[in-house]
Amino acid sequence: MASTTKPARRPLTRDRVLRTALALADENGIESLTMRRLGQALGVEAMSLYNHVANKDQLLDGMVDLVFGEIGLPSADDDWKPAMRRRAISARQALTRHRWAIGLMESRTSPGAATLRHHDAVIGSLRAAGFSIGMAAHAFSVLDSYIYGFALQEASLPFESAEETADVAEMILAHMPPGEYPHLTEMAVEHVMQPGYEYGNEFTYGLDLILDGLARAVEPAPIRAGRGSR
Repeated sequence: MASTTKPARRPLTRDRVLRTALALADENGIESLTMRRLGQALGVEAMSLYNHVANKDQLLDGMVDLVFGEIGLPSADDDWKPAMRRRAISARQALTRHRWAIGLMESRTSPGAATLRHHDAVIGSLRAAGFSIGMAAHAFSVLDSYIYGFALQEASLPFESAEETADVAEMILAHMPPGEYPHLTEMAVEHVMQPGYEYGNEFTYGLDLILDGLARAVEPAPIRAGRGSR
């Protein structure tokens, strides 16, 4: 005789609510995320969600905190420069997975534990390396501006693969009057349309320029011997 016992419903938890919301935003964009749609994805009434998140803002707070939790934390025991480099690359990778989060990462007024831990670790790494409070603030600002700005630009590009990049460049060139934009044509033909070009590779080049500049700003200049020294 077949059993008539219904399978136990998976319990609704705050973590499950947040991770389901994260997946929905990844798939359809943050604009499409509503409490009603989230409830449908979880198989519950929307009102049940309010036992775990008080409102949409708290939902977004939790989702952003999950994204921050995916970013590798710099350690105060590591050299600051490679630590900041790894952290920046990890942040870009997280934002590539969750493009909806780019404009929300620093917008929350009720940050969660992962967000606070992330910011504290970045500051701690810089301070342990000898950055003053002011220089740590400058470094944090310029690095995050570059990370978020690059991620935003990358997300808005009309291509993803190297093949698509070359196709788009070729299409644009075909509509340009011959000889009208020589420098743009030169860059497209001799750089962008070359085999193996990936726009994403520009990220680490710019990142290293920033890190080198910060190093020069905080590390003492070498002492040069005067003319009279022996």
